[in-house]
Amino acid sequence: MGKNHKFSRRQFLKDSSCAAMGSMALYSSIINLGMLNTLAARPHIIDNTSDYKAIVCILLAGGCDTYNVLVPTETSEYSEYVNTRGTLALDLNGSPAEILELDYDDNGRTFGVHAGMSEVKDMFDNGDLSFISNIGTLVEPIYTAQEYHDKIKQRPLGLYSHSDQIMQWQTSVPTDRSAIGFAGRMADILHDMNTIPEVSMNISLSGKNRFQTGNQYPEYSISRNATENNIGYDGFPSWWSNSGFLNDLKASTINSAAEQQYSNVLQSTIGSITNQTSESIEIYKAALGNVVPLTTPFSDTNLSNDLKKIAELMQVRSHLGHNRQVFFVTYGGWDHHDELINNQNAKLPVVSKALSEFNAALSEIGVKDDVITFTISDFARTLTSNGNGSDHAWGGNQMIMGGPITGGQIFGNYPSLNLESILNVSNRGNLIPTTSVDEFYAEIALWYGVSPNDLDYVLPNLCNFYDSSNCTVPPASDFAPIGMFG
Repeated sequence: MGKNHKFSRRQFLKDSSCAAMGSMALYSSIINLGMLNTLAARPHIIDNTSDYKAIVCILLAGGCDTYNVLVPTETSEYSEYVNTRGTLALDLNGSPAEILELDYDDNGRTFGVHAGMSEVKDMFDNGDLSFISNIGTLVEPIYTAQEYHDKIKQRPLGLYSHSDQIMQWQTSVPTDRSAIGFAGRMADILHDMNTIPEVSMNISLSGKNRFQTGNQYPEYSISRNATENNIGYDGFPSWWSNSGFLNDLKASTINSAAEQQYSNVLQSTIGSITNQTSESIEIYKAALGNVVPLTTPFSDTNLSNDLKKIAELMQVRSHLGHNRQVFFVTYGGWDHHDELINNQNAKLPVVSKALSEFNAALSEIGVKDDVITFTISDFARTLTSNGNGSDHAWGGNQMIMGGPITGGQIFGNYPSLNLESILNVSNRGNLIPTTSVDEFYAEIALWYGVSPNDLDYVLPNLCNFYDSSNCTVPPASDFAPIGMFG
């Protein structure tokens, strides 16, 4: 894979004298503003009358063991799965079976899902949902364990660390601890597709997050219980209590203190957030007054209620001035070093039901063909057991759902689960990803309306994953390494 000519707009910011400002969210230097104005002037698709699209990102925080979510069922591959997973393996032939077989056959390769995910099975079989297999954070392709051990290829920063990997899934910048997220960078260049500038296209049901943090437009954080009479604004308090983001802001303020023009950055930043929040609250109050109660029933779980609120906000998108929306929600508790089987038996049905209910609600409000929903997680987990659970690993499986995608598919390359695999870098079964977060997000960004010319801003690491001598981003029609959108 070619990876020359790495100097990009992002690198220009990083190397500039205002680098501390340029790499942080919620405030901008003159260089940032100039760059963003240039980006805004570049072509991207705008149709403010009918072109609605939305993205929903569900973070399964803690590192979900996804090799018990999507399981090989072909005889020889299932045997490898059982031999490697040991006491963590699900029983395909038990009574009742612990694996539900999918309607899928790829040249003899067959798969099933955890028995607690019957709704996911139905959506997969009906063409509403697909899997992306062995995906994870990568700086560049690593093809073998030997390349990994010989350090021929660069690895993501803080590999196997919760804080670093959960950050890199949100920023798609695996080489540093960037505060700017994938959805935040998209908002920087696509915000003018919406008609009310005071209302961010990024809406969080889980407080402050890196995924939606941009250079110019912070996310709007709202409670699942919000109504027109009780807006339940949750953004500023949750941001303030998030020590990681607070420390980032403090550090940047200190770094900028020597320059008079940035001496009051903390005060001005908080002031701008407060003003924007005040304006947004009134707009959201008015919008929520127009919600028509959904007839689709939702389970009484936090995840289902979060997705129900998202469907309501999509329903009143015109009142928010939204032609583009990005939603973020966290469903945590997946760090199963112990009691893996029991924990997954309890938690996976919650995810499956919530996705199915949300899919039905999108049909009810008429936007199923305009929305994609996908899961992310810190990392997958070791194939072998630590006794009663599994530990931090790397490449795993994620789900993507929605009318725009090609459903009923397993994209990417489901790996061999044999410990002798060339992708296994430890005796515990720790697999190198074969599909990068960058490739996954690139297809989503192009569908969402990002110009091919702007992909290198939205995904600064993307040029490492296609064969080009000068990192020129290819046209959308030529860029389909995964092929999720047909």
